[in-house]
Amino acid sequence: MNDQVLAGYRESIDNIDAALVFMLAERFKITKAVGRYKAEHQLPPADPGRETSQIERLRGLAKAANLDPDFSEKFLRFVIDEVIRHHERARENG
Repeated sequence: MNDQVLAGYRESIDNIDAALVFMLAERFKITKAVGRYKAEHQLPPADPGRETSQIERLRGLAKAANLDPDFSEKFLRFVIDEVIRHHERARENG
């Protein structure tokens, strides 16, 4: 590819994607610890009140960042659902 402008954009996108992966890895490292804590203390894997407040908070942040709030909610819901699966597994494996 000879288009240096496009190559520069793609390099930035690649860097952002890498940062997102590392941020998600860090997030899941912490949520796995939360899952173990919940399992040890017989707490439920899901916390609907916390989920609702987090979604509302992220929707507000998305609006402030000029990001589609519906997209941000779908993304967060996907992450939350995966976290809950991890917490359920931690409870089952006690």
